[in-house]
Amino acid sequence: MRHPLRFFAIALSAVTVAGLLATAAAHAGPPPPPEVFFGTPDIQEAQLSPSGKRLAITTAKGDKRVGLIVLDLEAGGKITRPVQLPESDVVSVRWLNDDRLLFSKGLIKQRQLSFGLYVVNVDGSALKWVNYKGRVRLVPAMRPGEANEEVMLMDSIRGAKVLTWVNTLNGKIRDVTTKAPGDNIQWLLDAHGEPRATLTFKNDRVQAYWLKPGGSGWEQLYDTPVLKPPFELADVDSNGALYVTHVPKGASQSVLTRYDAAARAPAVPPLVATPGFDFAGEFIKEGDVTLGVRVDSDGETTVWLDARMARFQQEVDKKMPGLINRISCRRCGQPDMVALVTSFNDHDPGTLRIFQARPPAGQPDWQTIGRIREAVAPEQMAAMDFQTIKARDGRDLPVWITRAGDAKGPRPAVVMVHDGPWIRGNNWRWHDWGQFLASRGYVVIEPEFRGSTGYGEEHYRAGFKQWGQAMQDDVTDALRWAQKQGLASDKACIIGAGYGGYSALMGLARDPGLYRCGAAWMAVSDLALMVEGSWWVDDNGSLARRLTLPEMVGDAKQDAAMIAANSPVNLAARIQAPLLLAHGEDDLRVPIEHATRMRDALKAAGHPPEWITYPHTTHVFGKLEDQLDFARRLDAFLAKYLQP
Repeated sequence: MRHPLRFFAIALSAVTVAGLLATAAAHAGPPPPPEVFFGTPDIQEAQLSPSGKRLAITTAKGDKRVGLIVLDLEAGGKITRPVQLPESDVVSVRWLNDDRLLFSKGLIKQRQLSFGLYVVNVDGSALKWVNYKGRVRLVPAMRPGEANEEVMLMDSIRGAKVLTWVNTLNGKIRDVTTKAPGDNIQWLLDAHGEPRATLTFKNDRVQAYWLKPGGSGWEQLYDTPVLKPPFELADVDSNGALYVTHVPKGASQSVLTRYDAAARAPAVPPLVATPGFDFAGEFIKEGDVTLGVRVDSDGETTVWLDARMARFQQEVDKKMPGLINRISCRRCGQPDMVALVTSFNDHDPGTLRIFQARPPAGQPDWQTIGRIREAVAPEQMAAMDFQTIKARDGRDLPVWITRAGDAKGPRPAVVMVHDGPWIRGNNWRWHDWGQFLASRGYVVIEPEFRGSTGYGEEHYRAGFKQWGQAMQDDVTDALRWAQKQGLASDKACIIGAGYGGYSALMGLARDPGLYRCGAAWMAVSDLALMVEGSWWVDDNGSLARRLTLPEMVGDAKQDAAMIAANSPVNLAARIQAPLLLAHGEDDLRVPIEHATRMRDALKAAGHPPEWITYPHTTHVFGKLEDQLDFARRLDAFLAKYLQP
């Protein structure tokens, strides 16, 4: 029997999946080239059709561009290629109904997407552009006897998110009449596409509204400053019940719970809690029914509320041990269920398999579709481990360690600091940069320094106004811990992009005896420029400079001395170690002015960096060729000073 989520209260123990796979012996010979780690995946997307009779896959195999392939899962296994464009890749594929698909166009290697919407039949006929440029928000579930032709799209108009239904046959648009407050920045919809909750932004504050079941109008839940919401909107069920995430009184991490309309507060006890981690996950739904919750703690796991799916998950995990097995299904748990299973871990980017409870005559119930990255040899990849250590002030400090399976004793260390900085840096799975560096013989240390999200509100807010200070101490403490544990030798370099690049520069300036070299790309180097700039300089915008940056980084006037003291551009004379400095010439998030100021300051101090810029590249590498070029340069740079 299927059970709606609202009837259950689940408390998950922290699911430690790091280290599930036995250590694999690395093969002798030269390490794999950068293309193995950073090349375009062989399988980009894979989605079952609403009936489960077909599987849509995007891949570049057999062509220079990523195209759309449809595999018929019925008898015969016919394969068709509905779309193969000469100058564009197929991206963002969704099933409109069992015979038609939606997609957009883009250039994946250049990370450029066109959100114009196209529709095509599974046989490649009737390819047409839907006259709209919004992003797909919802494709309603198919109902017996109906062939859906509508899709809900969300467009941004002057910062607000607007919802409309679009008929893909005739292009007609109908508004979603919700009578909801305007200036919407988030929507929650039920399974029928009816808006049930929304966030708005007015008067420099954030408001939450809910259209509760049986209610006559939208009810305001809160009106707060941007950085101080009492809870976050998570989802709604088919009956309009609202689910939120919040940090309970006396707790450290956020949990998932139902909103209690009578108490006007999140309900107690929580539905899902992940001790040591903020709740991060999503509901798994089929039509109007919530089947489970997919959760990410240190690694991904699924809590099935449907007993049949829970049993199937156990069977899959037993069949493919040592792997995280993510299940997407049609007619989930039914005698004729079809399931797409993606199996992955820290060594393996993933393999896709199809399970059919009632396969066509002569076919097995399990079929392997393909590997996400065929060039990756899992037995050659490194193990990824998760540790919680103590920072110098006693704070718990999460740290990720990636090292080759045959590593004996201390290895030269690469400390890699994540960008953001207000994001979660990692989880347990295959990662291109960590694996690339480990394949070169390094132990890779990735700290989730204070200010990182995902490890509790206190850990996140402890990073406010701590750029170059306690945040940097955490990075230093992670390396010193690894050295004391015998994982890292006294040879170490520090690297990173964005905030990670800033941290690399500050590490070289604050702890010159700790690092033999550093690499920073798309890096912040001048905090004054960051907090004082304008939209003419970067894309942070006036709202961020008025509402968030003063509290999170520092006030341009009141904290001017602190900002100056923790700007790498002012500390160039302290940086003695060799430095690789790279930047995208079209970066709007961190303009190239940061890099040129840093370069000039280092030149004036008598220690010019190795300097490289990439035309037409923004805050990420704009072309695969640029990504590969930088990987090769970094590889040679690190080898020169660390000699693994």
